[in-house]
Amino acid sequence: MKEEYHIAWWNLENLFDIENSSNRENRIKDIIRFEVKGWSRKILDKKISQLAKIIGMLNENKGPDILGVCEIENRNVLQRLTDSLNLENRAYKIAHEEMRDGRGIDIGLIYDSKKFHMTQKFSHWILRRNSTRDILQVNLDIKKSKKKLVIICNHWPSRREGEGYSEPFRIVAADSLNYFIKKTQQIHGKNSAILVMGDFNDTPKNKSLRQYALATNQLKRVIRDRNKTRLYNLMSILQSQKGATYYHKSKPLIMDQFLASRGFFINNKKLSIKQRSVKIENFPELKNKKNRPKKFGRPCNKTLNENGYSDHFPISLVIED
Repeated sequence: MKEEYHIAWWNLENLFDIENSSNRENRIKDIIRFEVKGWSRKILDKKISQLAKIIGMLNENKGPDILGVCEIENRNVLQRLTDSLNLENRAYKIAHEEMRDGRGIDIGLIYDSKKFHMTQKFSHWILRRNSTRDILQVNLDIKKSKKKLVIICNHWPSRREGEGYSEPFRIVAADSLNYFIKKTQQIHGKNSAILVMGDFNDTPKNKSLRQYALATNQLKRVIRDRNKTRLYNLMSILQSQKGATYYHKSKPLIMDQFLASRGFFINNKKLSIKQRSVKIENFPELKNKKNRPKKFGRPCNKTLNENGYSDHFPISLVIED
């Protein structure tokens, strides 16, 4: 019988540290002064409690084996969230690198140390650093089978200033991602199991993903790719079903995605993606009256809703070994 590993991704929507946190870097204190105004210990604790409740519901109430997250301010809030996951038989650890994002938000990974051993982590710098966050790569060994799994987490530039204006920044991030996949394959082999996930702020049909990250909805193209760097976009089928992980100006979009290397699809003895396991985790609790993500918001702009969670739905899949 195959072993199964549940993997999820979630944009946590502005999980900042408290307003006067001693953990805040001096360089961003002025930058985010307004964003954290009124963000008290009580509100932070409530936000973490809300997020932890949903994370615990994933994987049939067992919690994920691996969870990638973005929009966390620092290691402190990621550790606080992880410590709040009081799930049976779990021994969660975190992978985090302090990034130099202009808004002061990072990417992180939570993984079950009973099942995985972290061998390496990298914060890949992007050439045009002021336009995007770094890319977080975490290399894991599956303890039971000794197989290697590479996780690459992304949070590409937003569309806040307009899709056309911001598209070049996402193209830079996509091109950088493809470069780091090539470097990973040079070290670990061209058929390495590489799972890319993130909030790309673009859909599977956008140029950044198709032409620069080389992510396609055609599995045959991935398998036959001579350079081995093409990725299979596992969210494409959900887009055709009019699914959405985020709503931009009321428009439903699949911004959060999983992309998989050919290593998952060419050998029965390697890791594989469980068929039809990819889904958007839109639990009833997560939805507002319009069936969109129920935001937690912030006090600074009078959007705070302590019964909310995030402005994104989580996504998940199952890897078989």
